[in-house]
Amino acid sequence: MSHSLMIAFVLFATVMFFTPGPNNIMLLSSGLTYGFRPTIPHIAGITVGFAFMVGAVGLGLGTIFIAYPVLQTILKYAGVAYLIYLAAAIAMSGPVSAGQDNRRGPMTFWGAAMFQWVNAKGWVMVIGTITAYAAISPYPWNIVIQVGLSLLLGALSCTAWAYFGSALRPVLTSPRAVRAFNIVMAVLLLASLYPVFMDA
Repeated sequence: MSHSLMIAFVLFATVMFFTPGPNNIMLLSSGLTYGFRPTIPHIAGITVGFAFMVGAVGLGLGTIFIAYPVLQTILKYAGVAYLIYLAAAIAMSGPVSAGQDNRRGPMTFWGAAMFQWVNAKGWVMVIGTITAYAAISPYPWNIVIQVGLSLLLGALSCTAWAYFGSALRPVLTSPRAVRAFNIVMAVLLLASLYPVFMDA
């Protein structure tokens, strides 16, 4: 095992997981709007869904995208469309009271897990993880290590962002303040699409 490469991978993954992106922005907004506990399925879906994607691509699924590049284009623009929808939903979200019937609610486990496949930042992370750090250990142990670290760092970063959002609840108490915050989050979510269009 290359210890220097392992350190480099951990640093890369930490930066990518903890910096703002679609997942973290949505978790921050969900923590504020719904609270930490209702956001736990969203946290779990991102963590497990992303780690599964790393494993699937590392074990050979990536060859499908090489053979059929049109699939990458389809996923890219499906992700753009879904992120625009989510940005609109976040922008219109207000605080949820204890007795309020909110039909939308936070993202579900499966919704968050499936979202990883259309998340542009997620694909950058997966490709960087699988290609640049393949030599950390012999195959398939390199994939096992990458999946394990993705689970650990993903859980930590997702929990931190959702908790930070929920910690803002006592501060942003008025519906107007929550709506303004969510509008800012929606704009940041749309801004995260910039690399997608630059790559078009």
